[in-house]
Amino acid sequence: MDINTSEIFLRLILAVFLGGLIGLERQIAHKTAGLRTFSLISLSSALLTVVSHLLGEQYGANFNVAILPTQIISGIGFIGAGIIIFHGLQPKGITTAAGLIVSATVGIAVGFGFYSIAVFTTLLTLLIFTIMWFFEVKFISKIK
Repeated sequence: MDINTSEIFLRLILAVFLGGLIGLERQIAHKTAGLRTFSLISLSSALLTVVSHLLGEQYGANFNVAILPTQIISGIGFIGAGIIIFHGLQPKGITTAAGLIVSATVGIAVGFGFYSIAVFTTLLTLLIFTIMWFFEVKFISKIK
């Protein structure tokens, strides 16, 4: 399936938008990584995935299109580890680090053209960041 330049631009814009939605929630929650970080991670993931797809078209069976997307997750794991800090024995930033991985995979999905999956995953992520946070604060903190 050949993709043209306008389709590539659409994929990159959608990746920035979806990553930005996730990052906006993190920004509103006053977390370490926010709108720009999540947007850039989703954009770079989409771009590398599109490039991987194009290389697969150009070289056929001589190029494994899964190589670049799998390396994205390794790189994001490294960035996420840098976000996690400890206050005494209590780790902070794990949810944001996990969100970075989701943002990267949303970018990968968009890069491969799986728009509905990327949008649905973004919505689920926002649900987890907001509704489940409210549930934690309201109910689980009272159990401790």
